[in-house]
Amino acid sequence: MNTDRYVSPLSERYASRKMQYIFSPDMKFRTWRKLWIALAETEKELGLNITQEQIDELKAHAENINYDVAKEREKLVRHDVMSHVYAYGVQCPKAKGIIHLGATSCYVGDNTDIIVMTEGLKLVKKKLVNVLAELKDFAAAYKAQPTLAFTHFQPAQPTTVGKRATLWMNEFLMDLEDLDYVLGGMKLLGSKGTTGTQASFLELFDGDQEKIDQIDPMIAQKMGFKECVPVSGQTYSRKVDTRVLNVLAAIAASAHKFSNDIRLLQHLKEVEEPFEKNQIGSSAMAYKRNPMRSERIASLARYVMIDALNPAITSATQWFERTLDDSANKRLSIPEAFLAVDGILDLCLNVVDGLVVYPKVIEKRLMSELPFMATENIMMDAVKAGGDRQELHERIRELSMVAGRHVKAEGMDNDLLELIAKDEAFNLTLEELKKTMDPSKYTGRAAVQVDAFLENCVNPVLEANKELLGVTAEINV
Repeated sequence: MNTDRYVSPLSERYASRKMQYIFSPDMKFRTWRKLWIALAETEKELGLNITQEQIDELKAHAENINYDVAKEREKLVRHDVMSHVYAYGVQCPKAKGIIHLGATSCYVGDNTDIIVMTEGLKLVKKKLVNVLAELKDFAAAYKAQPTLAFTHFQPAQPTTVGKRATLWMNEFLMDLEDLDYVLGGMKLLGSKGTTGTQASFLELFDGDQEKIDQIDPMIAQKMGFKECVPVSGQTYSRKVDTRVLNVLAAIAASAHKFSNDIRLLQHLKEVEEPFEKNQIGSSAMAYKRNPMRSERIASLARYVMIDALNPAITSATQWFERTLDDSANKRLSIPEAFLAVDGILDLCLNVVDGLVVYPKVIEKRLMSELPFMATENIMMDAVKAGGDRQELHERIRELSMVAGRHVKAEGMDNDLLELIAKDEAFNLTLEELKKTMDPSKYTGRAAVQVDAFLENCVNPVLEANKELLGVTAEINV
């Protein structure tokens, strides 16, 4: 552990090793070498004087990067790309002269950014699908468990625990749709030259337009992409970064809403996130069980939502064919958004997997409010017993006010049923009234909606992505 310099909490505490590697220098520089090989192979196949021996030499040293040479060279020339071109050339003396031929720095820099973000999105998708799978099991298990619903965090008509979980899932499904759209539209920059005109390739290929038109598609194919962007300046449009981080921010917002609900439910003692045997909730209050994982989700989510402003502002302020005020910002904002969302989804996986539901507490709270919500049914029963609907409506309104005052001002239990039973206008006994207090009568179509949502919306997505299932959360602290 480094104690004498700043280390990002995203790597020390929150993000998985896999996501950290995707945004690591090693991933970047290995990708640079793959791109240089793809460019050299393309140029050879299109007729430039490049030999197979040179290609083979490049491939032989694609993985064993001589970082020490590159580092020393960068101290001298102050240019990271040319330092690595030099270092690669030291290892590949026969191919030294054709490395990076016709390209500009953005050939490796920008194409690598797209490749890295694509891999990051794939990992985010994998974890998001697994969050949905875990929530599906939770929703199915509690689809018929009545619970008090809230609007404005005030008691409202009952729902079920499982139906509430589908609200979380629906937002994550929307995020997955957006993620798939953005992922499906990721395109490489290709090799466009210093201002996007491919002028250097006109010189290399003696003005052969047909050959030049083949360069980008061939590079894309070799790097596992469908295509390259059709036009660009020196860089790919920074609007791509905006689209990517908007998706990540949307996932963060959905996770934040989920975590808020869990925190509120834990306060109500109805549902709790997992709490480990030796976990300490408070340094002062030993009895406390703080929802620290859900709080961490909310904390990281706020960071990502704000971070999405960075690429939006960057894309808006790029001048003409490019400016370099994007570079330092991108190095921070893009990786950190991915690492934070990675941590968020691991926390979501951990929380959902270990959610504890307390049906007795749920039932007690629901029953304390249910008499108010059952008043329409009670009124109908009283009408059937010979009462006047308008008179009964006024009497039930008055008695509800009295019962509410008893609960809030005097700390009594809800005695609305007792008050109604004593009122001759209703002609109903307390026993008859209590028979109306079955919570399942008041949850509407909640359980049916859960089944339909899982069957029609969630299961097809999980089936289509079944190869991604089976992720377990990696929580560092």
